Amino acid sequence: MRLLGAMRLVRFRGTGGAEPRLGLEAAGGSVVDLSAAEPALPRSMRAFLESGPSGLAAAQRALESGRHRVPRGTVQLLAPIGDPEKVICVGLNYRDHCLEQDLRSPQEPIIFSKFPSAIIGPFDDIIHPEESSEVDWEVELAAVIGKKGRHIEESSALDHVVGFTVANDVSARDWQRRNGRQWLLSKTFDTFCPLGPALVTKEAVADVHNLRIRCSVNGRLMQDSSTNQLIFPLPKLIAWVSQFVTLVPGDILLTGTPAGVGLFRKPPVFLKRGDEVQCEIEELGTICNKVV
Repeated sequence: MRLLGAMRLVRFRGTGGAEPRLGLEAAGGSVVDLSAAEPALPRSMRAFLESGPSGLAAAQRALESGRHRVPRGTVQLLAPIGDPEKVICVGLNYRDHCLEQDLRSPQEPIIFSKFPSAIIGPFDDIIHPEESSEVDWEVELAAVIGKKGRHIEESSALDHVVGFTVANDVSARDWQRRNGRQWLLSKTFDTFCPLGPALVTKEAVADVHNLRIRCSVNGRLMQDSSTNQLIFPLPKLIAWVSQFVTLVPGDILLTGTPAGVGLFRKPPVFLKRGDEVQCEIEELGTICNKVV
C-alpha cells in the first residue's frame, strides 16, 4: 500500500522543445503531466514547493486520478529543480571518505556551495572544461527544502525537508588547490551538478540514513557505500546551516560523498571526454551523464 504523500515529482519537456512542465512518475513507466492535470499550478518546481501542502495535495490528486499520462519514452527528464535560490554542499561528511584520505572526521560540518547555473538534468552531458585536467565524480544524496526556516532545531529539521534526489558533485581537483584553496570555482563549472531523476518525497523513503549509494564510470564500480556512513546526519546539517542562512523551498543540500573518488585512487583516475558516469541511490533512482 502506497503511503499518502509518497510521490516522485519530475520536471520534463515533451516533444517539439516545449516549455518545461511538472509531472510525476507513475506505475508502468508513464509520467503524469501535472501541468495538464492542474493547470493553475506553477511550472517551476521551486514555485510549486512554495505553494506548500496545497500544491502537494493537488499533485496527489493528479497521481490518483489515473489521467493525463504520457509514455516515459516521449519526454526528456530535466533536473527536478532548475532554479533553486541556493545549492549548499557539505564536504568530508562520510566516514569512509575521510578514511581514504587518512583524515580525522571533522568536528563541525564543512560548508561550501555551487551556483545554480551548474545544474543539469539526470541524463544531460557534463562538459569537460578546457581549464581543468582533473575532473572527478562524487555521488551524493541531495535533500530538498520544502518549508522556510531559520535557526531550525534538530528535532524538527526533517519537517523542513520535502524530499530527496540523486546528485553528482562534479569537481575539478586542480582548482581545489588553486584560488586560495577555496572550493567554489572547482565545484561550480557549468554542468557540474547533475540532478535527478526525480524529487522523491520523504514519505516514499523508508530510512534516508540507510540507503545504498553508488557511482560507476564506464560500467566500473567506483563508489559503493551507504548513507549510514554520514558523519553529520540530515537533522544536524539542516540545524547547522540554518544558523547562517534562511532555508527556503527549493533550496538543495548536497550531503557529501563516500569513498571511491578518482583523486584518492592509486594512481589517481580522472574523467575524460567520452566517459559515462552513473550515480545511483537506493529508492531514489539513477542518473547517467556522458562527459563531452
